[in-house]
Amino acid sequence: MGYQFDPKAMYRMPTHFGPRTGPRYGPDGRKFECKDNPKSTSVSVSFLTNSEQLEAFLPPGFSLNGEPVVSVSGGYMKKIEWLAGRGYNTLGVSFPVVFEGEVDRATGSFLTVLWENLTDPILTGREELGFSKIYCELPEPLTFNGETHCTASWLGFKFMDMHVRATEQVPIQQLPSSPPKQPSAEQPLTGTLHYKYMPRTGEWGTADVTYAVLTPASTPNRVVKEHWRGEGTVQFHKARWEDLPTQYNIVNAFHELEVKEWRGASIVKTVGGKDLSDQRILR
Repeated sequence: MGYQFDPKAMYRMPTHFGPRTGPRYGPDGRKFECKDNPKSTSVSVSFLTNSEQLEAFLPPGFSLNGEPVVSVSGGYMKKIEWLAGRGYNTLGVSFPVVFEGEVDRATGSFLTVLWENLTDPILTGREELGFSKIYCELPEPLTFNGETHCTASWLGFKFMDMHVRATEQVPIQQLPSSPPKQPSAEQPLTGTLHYKYMPRTGEWGTADVTYAVLTPASTPNRVVKEHWRGEGTVQFHKARWEDLPTQYNIVNAFHELEVKEWRGASIVKTVGGKDLSDQRILR
């Protein structure tokens, strides 16, 4: 007799060995509070580009919201509880959008792609949450003479350089002691927007799953420890198919974006977060 699925547990392939632990399902099914972890550093650069170039990236139901400002952000996380104290790094490219569905309306940053340097968060984020995650090598940033240098590569081919010079420390705003108000039905949905897509096996041009999803903006456990503003630049290096066989079109699309104006940079250090169990489908 074969196994049966427990509807209260979380599974992902391979399912034959029982429920799988991860960021939203720990040993014995327990949750992770994410109050004192992860310890994160975010390095970001923004620039103004052409609306027409960004519109080419938009799935159905999405449109630009305000100025076409692209943000490129590297995230460096340590002491993650669901990884038993280990960490991993990320690189995301986003810009402001609005989603208009049959039921929902949401505004926020559209995360076009999120590179990560570890398989486990890539799989859990793609299958469970609908993030557009893929792999690359993301070493720790190098800081020298007041400048922070971030890079990204794939099997030895470096496809991104980001330089940030922090010039001004931003005062940390203390949060009120009272708990945050729960959102009402009348309040607009805000956060990070994604587009989940999975092809149907054997019918490669047909979607098995396709819909917009939202990561709500609220992250009450995250505490900002340091915040610096400054100036920065980011460059995506043009790739041949031979350099990046499965990603060259992504990198080249960012390489082609016109930089009309640099819009500043930041370095932010935080502690805490959330397990993203509040992720929801937009209809």
